[in-house]
Amino acid sequence: MTENKTDSLPSSPEDSKPAPPRPAQPLDALVNDPQDDDIGSSALRQFLGLFVVPLAVVILCVAVFIGFGWIAYEKKSTSDYIDDLQSGWGPRRRQAAYELSKILTTRPDALKGEPGAAAEVRRLFTESDDDDLRQYLALVMGHIGDPQAMPLLVEALDSDDSQTRIYATWALGSLGNKAALEPLAKALRDSDAGIRKTAAYALGSLEDPAAIVKIEPLLADAVADVRWNAAVALARLGSPSGAEVLEQMIDRRLLAQVPGITEGQQEEAMIEAIPALAAVRGPSALPMLARLEKEDPSLKVRQAAIEARKALETADS
Repeated sequence: MTENKTDSLPSSPEDSKPAPPRPAQPLDALVNDPQDDDIGSSALRQFLGLFVVPLAVVILCVAVFIGFGWIAYEKKSTSDYIDDLQSGWGPRRRQAAYELSKILTTRPDALKGEPGAAAEVRRLFTESDDDDLRQYLALVMGHIGDPQAMPLLVEALDSDDSQTRIYATWALGSLGNKAALEPLAKALRDSDAGIRKTAAYALGSLEDPAAIVKIEPLLADAVADVRWNAAVALARLGSPSGAEVLEQMIDRRLLAQVPGITEGQQEEAMIEAIPALAAVRGPSALPMLARLEKEDPSLKVRQAAIEARKALETADS
């Protein structure tokens, strides 16, 4: 969950002023000389013939090439992608790492039948200076749960590239190794809010109660997204200390006050908070869930509330 920010600066008042009226032209100045028309038409025909038509042919050829390239990529196996990782061409390696990370999202065991794949991923991650490639490889190592990747990922937490640090932080959480507690706790104090919230999420994945006291200070973070991830992580660890923040996350009136937040981000925050709040509040959360189930405009939010309510009722029976 990320806090949306506007990149462009607000316009100055002068930017909105209408342009001054242009002086009127004499009537005869608006009448074209027929000879000028012929010259202009000839020049236009030359331009179209020399540049536009050949350019269209080039664009068509490139589109066909890319289209066949994507068709070929869609038919590739994990073995093919592993082979592509060894390519000397950077874009091919990046594409292969990206495709592997996508496959492993739904099939974490997809590389189990590929001997040497994990070692090759670790080698590339260590040797490459391509930040994009390293980020995708971090995802791959996290998805496959490679225990030997841990020291590499811990070292990557000190990378100069903030995105690489974020990916390495997430991957450490996915490994589930409690030895990552201290490196991730250090990341909670990073000046980059993206790293702080990812570290909170990752610590929640470790299932180590010792992480609770590390995460709790982030409930007062200046960035809403960091507070939210901290509250959800604490709920995953069985701590109710973030319950107040979770209640704020299901209040659309409060969510709307977050600068730059979109409708989609509001919905995502609510869907994440609902089961977490039910877990830490127990039956006392039922009135809040009933309200969401009945009144919220989002079908997804209402469904999340229904599922959380049913889970609580089943636990009580």
